[in-house]
Amino acid sequence: MKRNIIVLLASVFLLAGCKDLLVPEIENNQDLNGNYPANNAGLPFGILLNGYNRIPTNSWSFNDVATDDAVSNDQNNSFLKIANGQWTASNNPLNQWTNAYAAIQYLNIMLRDVDTVQWTADPVVSRLFRMRIKGEAYGLRALFYYHLLQAHAGVSESGAVLGVPLILEVQGPTADFNKPRASFEACMQQVYSDLNKADELLPLDYENVADPAFIPEKFGSVTREQYNRAFGAAFRGFLTGRIVKAIRSKAALLAASPAFNTGNATAWADAANYAGEVISLKGGINALASNGLTWYSNAAEIAGLADGANPNEILWRNNYGDNRDLEQANFPPSLFGNGRINPTQNLVDAFPMANGLPINSAGSGYDASNPYIGRDPRLRLFILVNGGTAGPNNIAINTAIDGPTNDALNKVETSTRTGYYLRKLLRQDVNLNPNSANNQRHYKPHIRYTEIFLNYAEAANEAWGPVGAGKYGYSAYDVIKAIRKRAGVGATNGDPYLEEAKGNKDQMRELIRNERRIELCFEGFRFWDLRRWKMTLSETAKGVSIRNNTPSIINVESRQFQPFMVYGPIPYGEILKFGALEQNKGWR
Repeated sequence: MKRNIIVLLASVFLLAGCKDLLVPEIENNQDLNGNYPANNAGLPFGILLNGYNRIPTNSWSFNDVATDDAVSNDQNNSFLKIANGQWTASNNPLNQWTNAYAAIQYLNIMLRDVDTVQWTADPVVSRLFRMRIKGEAYGLRALFYYHLLQAHAGVSESGAVLGVPLILEVQGPTADFNKPRASFEACMQQVYSDLNKADELLPLDYENVADPAFIPEKFGSVTREQYNRAFGAAFRGFLTGRIVKAIRSKAALLAASPAFNTGNATAWADAANYAGEVISLKGGINALASNGLTWYSNAAEIAGLADGANPNEILWRNNYGDNRDLEQANFPPSLFGNGRINPTQNLVDAFPMANGLPINSAGSGYDASNPYIGRDPRLRLFILVNGGTAGPNNIAINTAIDGPTNDALNKVETSTRTGYYLRKLLRQDVNLNPNSANNQRHYKPHIRYTEIFLNYAEAANEAWGPVGAGKYGYSAYDVIKAIRKRAGVGATNGDPYLEEAKGNKDQMRELIRNERRIELCFEGFRFWDLRRWKMTLSETAKGVSIRNNTPSIINVESRQFQPFMVYGPIPYGEILKFGALEQNKGWR
C-alpha cells in the first residue's frame, strides 16, 4: 500500500495529543485572506503543504539523456528532444517557473498569516508551531528560489548576470506582476537570508526529547511534552535545520561555480564551509555511509524504515511506495522491461580501473578487447554491461549486436541503443513476469550525504587546493579518498592516481568532477553540473557494438546544443506578457 508521509504527518499534526485542534468541515470553503477560524489550523497548514508537494525531485527525471551519460530508446523522451535541437524558450522540460512561483505564492501567504493562526489552545505550543511553520516556509521559499536560479538564471544581452524576479509578498489581483529580474547576487542574498531565518527557527531534527535539558535555548522555557508536540518525531520528513544547512550548501556551490561567479573571492570557501558544517554534524569524514553506494537496493534497511526516518546515506527523502514502475521502464526486454535509459560508452569510460588509474593511463591494465575486467566495482553496480546479470534470478544479459534475444543492440524498439542498460536505482528483486510479478519498496532522495561530501571536495579544492583542510579539519583529498575507499577503488595499491592528484589542483579538479559524475549518475546532476562548470554539452553520445565477442565503439547520438545554452531560458510566454523581463542571451 502506498504510504504518503506528508498526508500522514499532517494528520498527526492536527490530531495527535491535542483534542483542541479541529479538521476543517467538508463545506468549509474559504478565501486565502488570513481570516482563519479559531482552532482551525488545518486550512493554513494545508497552504504550507502546497509548498512541499511542489518540491522538484532530481532523481527519476533522467535529464542524463540530454548529456553524454545516457540516451533513451523512447523517441518521445523530452530530454532526448532537447538534445536533438528542440530546446526552446517555449519548449523547456527543465522549466521551473510556473511550479516554483506557485509554491512561492503559497509560502508567502503562509508567512503573511502564520502569526494570526491559533495553532493550538495551549499558547506555548501555539508559539512553537508559529516558529516551526514560519521556519519551514522560509526554508522552502529559499529552496524554490534555488531551483529557479538553477533553471533560469543567466547572462543578459548586456552581459549582466541575472537571477529571477524576487517576489516576497503575496500577489493579489491588483499586484504589479511586471517585475524585472533581480541580479543573481541579489537573489543569492535573499536565499541566504531566508535560510538563515529558517535555521534560527527550526530544530536540527524532529525527535522527541526525554529531558527538557536537551531543548535548545532558542525555544524558550517549555516542558518536554510541549516541545515534543511541536518538534517531536511525529514530524520527521518536514524541513529541519539540518536540511536547511544542506540546501545552503547546494545553493552556495551553484553561486561559486564558473557560470555564475563573477569575482566573489570567498565564494568557494563559503561553499566549502557550508558543506563542511553538514558533514561535521553528521560525524565527519568517517561518517560516510558504508552502504551508501546501494542506498536504493538495501532491502532490509528500506523495509525497516519508519515513517519519515532516514537511512544513514540519506539526509532528506520523499515518502516511500511499493511499486515496480522504475523496473518496468528500465529492465531489459528479456526481463519484461522497456530498456528506456541506456548508459553511454562515454560514461562507461569514466569509470577507472579497480587500481584507481583511468583506463587511458599508462600501466592501468585496461584491455580494450575485454573492457569490463578489472574495473571500478561501481561500473557493474550502476550499469548493466554485456554479460552482466540482472533480475530476481540473476540472469546473464547479452547486449551484443549478434545476441540471440531482444536485449541485443538495436534489436527491437525496447532494446538498448548503446550496448548498455541501466542498473542503478533498480531493485533487482522486482519480478516483471506477468505470471509472478511483484512490487518492492522505493523512495526518492531529495538530498544524499554523498552529494554534500562531493560539494565539499569541489569547493575545498578550489578554495584551498587538494590538501587544504579549512576550518573543519579535512581536505578535498580526504573526502575523495573516503569515497574511493568505500567504492573499493585503489584498495590494494594505495591509490597512486589519487596520491598524484593531491599535488596538483587542476588534476584534483578533474578527479573530483569525475567522481561526482560516477557517484551521482542517473540522479539528475550531470546536466546541471556541465552547465555550471561551463563545459560543453555537445559531446556525441557513444555506445559499443559487440560482434563475435569483439567490441567496437560506435556513435549513437549527436548533441545539438548552442554555447549560450549553458544558461536556460526565461519562458517565452512570460517574456511576451511582461515587458520588464529580460531574456537570457541567445534565447528567443
